[in-house]
Amino acid sequence: MKDIENLHTLKSEILDIFMNMEVDEHEQRKRKAAVRYLKARRGIEQREEKRRLAEDIAELPE
Repeated sequence: MKDIENLHTLKSEILDIFMNMEVDEHEQRKRKAAVRYLKARRGIEQREEKRRLAEDIAELPE
């Protein structure tokens, strides 16, 4: 009986470790996706700003 209890305890601990690893990996993927999204968003905004500035400069009288 003691062996079965130890086995259940061990299984439970292994499952807890596995679940924590899954949660950590999921959080890392979410953080990486957020960083990629932010970089892409900044790139789009910078490109738009450059385009607007180029148009504004082109409209200035010489």
